[in-house]
Amino acid sequence: MAPLKVVNLSNEKVGDLTLDESVFGYPLKRHLIYEAVNDYRSAGRSGTRQTKTRAEVSGSGRKLWKQKKTGRARVGSIRSSIWRHGGTVFGPHPHDYQSSLPKRMRKNAIRSVLSSKLRGEKVRVVDSLDLPSPKTKEMTRLLATLKLSGKVLFVDREVGKNLELATRNLKRIGVARASALNVVELLHHDTLVLTRSAAEVLVEIYAS
Repeated sequence: MAPLKVVNLSNEKVGDLTLDESVFGYPLKRHLIYEAVNDYRSAGRSGTRQTKTRAEVSGSGRKLWKQKKTGRARVGSIRSSIWRHGGTVFGPHPHDYQSSLPKRMRKNAIRSVLSSKLRGEKVRVVDSLDLPSPKTKEMTRLLATLKLSGKVLFVDREVGKNLELATRNLKRIGVARASALNVVELLHHDTLVLTRSAAEVLVEIYAS
């Protein structure tokens, strides 16, 4: 695999980095990515919706009028679902949407996305992301210096306070710890900016 240029925050080359083939040379597997995205989104569903059945709504259980010879439709309870304030039929109830995607499949999905971004020349490597101050203008200046546009995800071994605060007001910019990446976050952003240390962590976690 060809080495990537490593730059500092002034966009000056300070070295080269060869990324691990087992992590950044993985084939694109759309079905794995699909399964991982579904798993992530399912885990975020609360599943707390609740409706009351005819057994749970308020109301007497007595028969409202006799069965025959009234000229009216027969009815057994005021809590019937066809009556106002009656119970709901087949309504939603609390449900656990958590799925159980195997760890290996989840890792391979992330490897697939990382490799796809590298092949699309959407991965940049910087020496560090230690911003001098927690100001939005610092991040705006950095984006201009590195010539980055669109949605950008900065990944470091540990997200510094200055970096976190400087990106908080920029909707298209995200930050993440290398050990806490997920498929949805990677797919949401166009360009991935890694530090040297973040790349090392990714290799430790996802190398086969």
